Amino acid sequence: MGDNLSTVNVIFTEFYYWVTVVFMFLIHVGFCMYEVGASRRRNHMHTLMKNTMAIPLVTVTFFFFGWWIYFAFPTGFYWVTFVSDALFYDPNKVASPWSPLMGARLSGANANDIAAGITADPADLNGSPVWHRLNGVFWAAFLLFSITTASIVSGAVIERIRSGAFWLIAVLLGSVLWITDAAWGWSAGGWMVKYLGYHDAYASGVVHAIAGGAALATLIVLGPRIAKFRADGTPREIPPHNPWLVTIGLFLIYTGFWGFYAACNIPMIAPATIAGQITGETWTTTNIYLTPTSLSAITFNFLMSLSGGMMAGYIFSKGNAFWTYSAGLCGIIGASAGNDLYHPIQAMLIGAIVPYIAYKLHYWVERRFKIDDAVGAVAVHGYGGFLGVVIAGFMLWGQPSSPYEGFATISPWGNFIGACIMFFLGFIPVYILAKVLNAFGMLRVPRKVELEGLDFASQREYEKAVAEVIETERALVK
Repeated sequence: MGDNLSTVNVIFTEFYYWVTVVFMFLIHVGFCMYEVGASRRRNHMHTLMKNTMAIPLVTVTFFFFGWWIYFAFPTGFYWVTFVSDALFYDPNKVASPWSPLMGARLSGANANDIAAGITADPADLNGSPVWHRLNGVFWAAFLLFSITTASIVSGAVIERIRSGAFWLIAVLLGSVLWITDAAWGWSAGGWMVKYLGYHDAYASGVVHAIAGGAALATLIVLGPRIAKFRADGTPREIPPHNPWLVTIGLFLIYTGFWGFYAACNIPMIAPATIAGQITGETWTTTNIYLTPTSLSAITFNFLMSLSGGMMAGYIFSKGNAFWTYSAGLCGIIGASAGNDLYHPIQAMLIGAIVPYIAYKLHYWVERRFKIDDAVGAVAVHGYGGFLGVVIAGFMLWGQPSSPYEGFATISPWGNFIGACIMFFLGFIPVYILAKVLNAFGMLRVPRKVELEGLDFASQREYEKAVAEVIETERALVK
């Protein structure tokens, strides 16, 4: 009977993650619609393709080295470790691109695991080698987190960044930086969990704060859109070109975010197998740290934090549709760090308070520092994610961060330090890359192109290239 349960568990888990990946793809449909709706007509195709092409670029780079980083760095860096042990497989056997576990297969009873020298591990779902069935769907779930993290920056910088510059930032953020912070603070054996008691169950900091930090760094170097600020320094509102696309895009992001939440859980695990720390016969769902939770709990809290954000956003923005929808998203992000443990009313209140603070910070930073964030991404994701992690440290103070012995409990200082690590791990490296690109004239489009519109400039270059080809062919004929 036990073997049958283990087999069903593996097959169910494989299908479960496959479904969550499909749902998470809706986030990127939403991002594309949202950004095109927010940009002006003369920049639509550039905005669309800039965001779209981040998907294959991050996918390929995440296959070659991003997944390896997650398994290689939970103790710190490969060459400097902060803890002496990790709860993961050897990255070279599991996640290197040449590993037999990184390809499609129909194997016998764990044949590829045995061939790779992989044995039972305490971090396994049921205490037996199952990676030949689960590695691909786990990889895909984390890949979608990676693409989401990179795409958050895309909306903030519309109408003025070169596509190639954004793609380099997307690869750095999606396939290097965010997966490093996931190894540190969003894994069962991460050093931040062990020593800081860091708790961020649904990625307020791990995905959103780091993306907000990266977006802010890019915007500081990139500068505002032409005519965003008047001569006296006061900002102009540049409303969305198509509010309907923005609306539909954000609702698709909500829907995909629901799949994102499900993908942050491990669906079926026997508690007795979690390092012997949890005893009992009942199978359960756990969060990324292997602490028991349930899909019912996160369903309550997802919808309550969304609703708290939307209601608050409608009130403080005086019915502004853009900020009502954005506040709903910010409400989810603000509550995400602790939504595995919050009561639904707590989730609703946190979901209402965090967007209000983020909204006020957005306009203060815009006026004070002349930062032109076209879609409020730094506020919604960066400030909202940072605050969400800090609040979770207070609200869950003293709760266990992990079922493993010797791990620190959740605390305000542990989560505050963790939130700073997440935000600045995105900010500092991306700021350096943006400065280098800017020094070589590779970050921002020329003023003339920005005034004409990036779509028209691209079309003109295309027509020029076609004309040159025709002229060459005529010369050859002569």
